[in-house]
Amino acid sequence: MTQTFYGQINPPARLLMGPGPVNVHPRVLRAMAADMLGQFDPEMTGYMNQTMDLYRQVFMTENRWTFLVDGTARAGIEASLVSLIEPGMKLLIVRAGRFGLLLSEIAQRIGAEIATLDIPWGEVATLGQIEDAIITHRPHVLACIHGDTSTTMAQPLDGVGALCRRHDVLSYVDTTATLGGMEVATDRWGVDVVSGGLQKCMGGPPGSAPITISDRAAEHIFARRHVEAGIRDSNTRDGTRARIPSNYFDLAMVMDYWSEKRLNHHTEATSMLYAAREAARIVLEEGLQARFARHAAASRAMGAGLRAMGLTLFGDDRCRMTNVTGVYIPKGIDGEKVRSRMRDDFEIEIGSAFGPLQGRIWRIGAMGYNAGKSKVLLTLGALEAVLRGEGHAFAAGAGVDAALAAYNSSNDAASPHVR
Repeated sequence: MTQTFYGQINPPARLLMGPGPVNVHPRVLRAMAADMLGQFDPEMTGYMNQTMDLYRQVFMTENRWTFLVDGTARAGIEASLVSLIEPGMKLLIVRAGRFGLLLSEIAQRIGAEIATLDIPWGEVATLGQIEDAIITHRPHVLACIHGDTSTTMAQPLDGVGALCRRHDVLSYVDTTATLGGMEVATDRWGVDVVSGGLQKCMGGPPGSAPITISDRAAEHIFARRHVEAGIRDSNTRDGTRARIPSNYFDLAMVMDYWSEKRLNHHTEATSMLYAAREAARIVLEEGLQARFARHAAASRAMGAGLRAMGLTLFGDDRCRMTNVTGVYIPKGIDGEKVRSRMRDDFEIEIGSAFGPLQGRIWRIGAMGYNAGKSKVLLTLGALEAVLRGEGHAFAAGAGVDAALAAYNSSNDAASPHVR
């Protein structure tokens, strides 16, 4: 049999300006190269405790139960839902894009009774609509997406937690696309479970899902505790509610792993722990408010540049995410050809779309390590050249000039961390 060894991995130096993943901060890459440790070595558990504390600050919470779920951002979503929802429980999902539909897909597999508040793509739900849906459906759990990159809209969440507590409903929010780039005000929102990811505004690689859990949600999850046979001892006490149907995503056991008990549930993904820890350090060194302002400045500049090229942005400006912009593909322009030329001629990636928006919009991101002035201008300059070459008429340089003007009119034009 002929053996093929292939060559070493040597990816092109591509600028990832789509909806994620984005280019990883060099400090995070360096942290990932550090050596392995035993999972319960004191140095390793020290790093775990530090990571918990760092993400309390990133999530803007005092929640004790703030840690990492090993796996991509979707691991955090699935762990949250499978640990909160017992078969037959009613789940109310706010659906306004592809990732709201994903919540339904996961919930169906869990055996939840699903009710939905369906919002047109490009819009968000009002607090009144959410309360009306809760009163109508009387769910046990409410779930929604904070920033849905399929639509580039951000769901307002102030008041949602209080609303849920008033009606005795547990709440879950996915912040994969916004954590580290927009305010994720867990305690102010009053939401019970919030999960995220590293590969967007956090400036890390996919593979770890930060999560934070309120005390009341933790009490509910621990009531479903069932420790696996091989790691039980004489002091083990199982919960009284239905067992969580996933072993890997059993947050009761995962929380015991991250606690002083150090339950040997799994082996922590050491390199991803290093990555998550360093990503959080970078976020907090910059300062949350400065980081949010940097993303907002990049978004304003990107939007101004696109509009100056005669392009139309998708969705409501009042609810637009500050890290990814949807823009309509001009009539007569082949959207995939433009994306290919951006990649082949300029080594820049921009995103296509899903569902009813497929073939209608591009999604252009500026997040994490890439939410910087030079990268926004490079992307707009490349898009200008490609669009003119494809026959879209506008004044040469208009997009870059408009973006520069937007930056120059803002006090948040650049951060020393990402210039």
